[in-house]
Amino acid sequence: MIPKIHIQPNLITWAIARAGHDVEEFIQSQPKIQKWLNKEESPTIKQLEKFAAKLHIPFGYLFLPEPPKETIPFPFFRTGNNTTDRVSLNVFDTIQILQRRQDWITEYLIESEQESLSFVGKFNANHSFQDIVNDIRKTLQLAPDWAKEFATFEETLAFITHKIESIGVFINFNGIVENNTHRPISVDECRGFVLVNEYAPFMFVNAADAKAAQLFTIVHELAHIWLGASAGFENQNLLPASDPIEQLCDAVAAEFLVPASSLVAIWQDKPSINHARRIFKVSPIVIARRAMDLGLMSRSDFFVFYNGYIESFKNKKEKQGSGGDFYATARKRVSVSFATYVNQAVNQNKLLHRDAYKITGLKGDTYQKFVTQHLH
Repeated sequence: MIPKIHIQPNLITWAIARAGHDVEEFIQSQPKIQKWLNKEESPTIKQLEKFAAKLHIPFGYLFLPEPPKETIPFPFFRTGNNTTDRVSLNVFDTIQILQRRQDWITEYLIESEQESLSFVGKFNANHSFQDIVNDIRKTLQLAPDWAKEFATFEETLAFITHKIESIGVFINFNGIVENNTHRPISVDECRGFVLVNEYAPFMFVNAADAKAAQLFTIVHELAHIWLGASAGFENQNLLPASDPIEQLCDAVAAEFLVPASSLVAIWQDKPSINHARRIFKVSPIVIARRAMDLGLMSRSDFFVFYNGYIESFKNKKEKQGSGGDFYATARKRVSVSFATYVNQAVNQNKLLHRDAYKITGLKGDTYQKFVTQHLH
């Protein structure tokens, strides 16, 4: 006889809503669930496992007396005055994945007697953005015009990513939950977030976003690390929330990428976004945003330009479609720096292969091929 299980009805409806479904519509499409709710029938273990997998919920949650309170441990800023500690399931699960990675690597680094990172939390909200910019440049060993040697802002992005990871920060680019293409992360909800600690700061950058915006997001997140403040944000229209820390991080990113004095001088000679972007090697929207901040472009003109650029990016992306090299993508999703530490721990017998598979999201032969052929 197959054993039946009693589950609290409010846990069933909570799990459905948590996954972003309309509860009534979902139940109508699954008549058996209505019988569970009415207590006319009890589900089997196998049925519950299938239910949990479909809704991306830990199986054990279904046996709790009441739904757990799931909140994120840092503020998630929305452009304007809105701040929340609740996000969609896909963003929440991504935060959980990176927190687990951060917890493991932090413990590993401490056991390896790695020193903490002196730049984490080095400044606070009372410092000027210029002081923070100067210290970031000094730490990364970059001149104010560091980007001029690159031909495109894609190259600029790759270079700054490598530079930031070389000082002990881990950067994860992804537009889905781990490797699940059925679970996209909306740019409208999350451009990025940063988990700050003094041993292993973790950045998440939404890879579904335009690379132009990704560059700004990375430096914005870097400023958060210098201020010692974890946060998430959507930066709608590339504009920050009204929170003082967000405003400061935004000012740091803008000055780091496009120094005000340089842009003003160039603009006076030739007021052109394309001309300026060729000099600074950043995207047109970053130039436009900086020009607006400095009063060189009106707010309305900026929004017209920004919306047109993003629309063009979306159309181009749709024509390109999906696909690409899985292992090249994995290098960005997992972070080469992080994967190198994982591989090192496995080789030192400090981490089991099965745990390495779990923490990187790469299984078996895929993991082996990745660490042997694609890490360097």
